[in-house]
Amino acid sequence: MKETSKAVTAAAKTAKYLFMIVFVLVSVGPIAWAFISSFKTYAEINSSALSWPSGFRLDNYEAAFRYAPIAQYFLNSVVIVGCSVLVTVALVAMCSYIISRFDFKLKTVIVLLISASLMLPAQAISQPLFAIFQKLGIFDTKLGMVIVYSAMGIPMSFFVMTSYYKTISMALEESAYIDGATFLQTFWHIILPLAKPGLVTIALLQFINTWNEFYFALMLTSGNRARTVPIALNYYMGTFANNYSALFAAVVMTVLPTIFVFILLQRQVMESLTAGAVKG
Repeated sequence: MKETSKAVTAAAKTAKYLFMIVFVLVSVGPIAWAFISSFKTYAEINSSALSWPSGFRLDNYEAAFRYAPIAQYFLNSVVIVGCSVLVTVALVAMCSYIISRFDFKLKTVIVLLISASLMLPAQAISQPLFAIFQKLGIFDTKLGMVIVYSAMGIPMSFFVMTSYYKTISMALEESAYIDGATFLQTFWHIILPLAKPGLVTIALLQFINTWNEFYFALMLTSGNRARTVPIALNYYMGTFANNYSALFAAVVMTVLPTIFVFILLQRQVMESLTAGAVKG
């Protein structure tokens, strides 16, 4: 009986590790392949897609910068994504706190409206949004893209933060009020520091979603002054149709920022995801 139990345990461990190895290969494999291929020559890629490069040259990265305005697109992405993250986090941090802590007449209506926005496909608002942007004069501007991306990020971030605020004990706020703290003082000095993992989580989600967004970036821009990195990749698909080396270099430069940001913020994200499990 004991031998059978040990065999089952060993089999379970083996299956677990095999699953983890497959999962890592599926997740990391394409990125690693693109990174290695970005150092290959065109002939090396055509001869064998899985071979190791003969040398780690930066010619492909130089070509990516030389034949396309990738530097301008990167700067646009940094400005637009950074501003949209700040706007979304600021609005959601305040709105979610009110919804999670207080009862008022329009609370249900507000929650339902935000929920409905999650079910609205982007294509359904394309034409009205395009017309409004033309009327307001913010078509093909960074301001217009910040507004769109902030609005897109609010619904999901709202529910994430509302759930996180509910894991924070109300006794802390009651103690602060007894000690004479005002509502704003309590929110700023007590609640926000405790909600840091949740805020970091929604900031990361907003960063990834907006950095990789393609549809609105293509529809609401027409020149280089407001177009973002995903549009640059679309440009490379045409420009480097027969130069996969430069295309891989462009892909790597596009993906690396999101990977670095996630690595830097992963601890806070894990704290946010496990907050509900350790409550009380």
